[in-house]
Amino acid sequence: MQTNIVNVGWPRTATFFLAGLAAASVVFWVLKVSGKPLDSSPPVVATSTSPAIDPIALSRSLGGGRAALASTSPLVSLSSRFSMVGVVADTQSGGAALIAVDGSPPRPYRVGAVIADGLVLQSVKGRIAAIGTGFEGPAVLTLELPPLKR
Repeated sequence: MQTNIVNVGWPRTATFFLAGLAAASVVFWVLKVSGKPLDSSPPVVATSTSPAIDPIALSRSLGGGRAALASTSPLVSLSSRFSMVGVVADTQSGGAALIAVDGSPPRPYRVGAVIADGLVLQSVKGRIAAIGTGFEGPAVLTLELPPLKR
């Protein structure tokens, strides 16, 4: 009896690829089970015995002087700490504002809620939110949403 080479070729090819896939799976699982985990080393803990770094000496060693030290540590302004992303103005409850503090993800704050460091959201009107040290005191900072693009 004569066999056609074309009809016999595809089952052999499929069997070859399935056997290769099974062998690769066996090798993967053997390596996964018998191998050590990657993070098996103990964590490094900093000790307090390391010497403190003098910032003035460090700036001088890197080529700076007192002027370079003063420019590297500017005072953070209050307006750069806060960013308003959204606002909901309401006549009954006063509204709420979506505010990001120090680059963290924005969180919703209702009127009267403490935002950070004793600062309180005093009022929300339209696209403007007023922040102050107390609920009744003067506003220390006013945040405004950017204008809408048309």
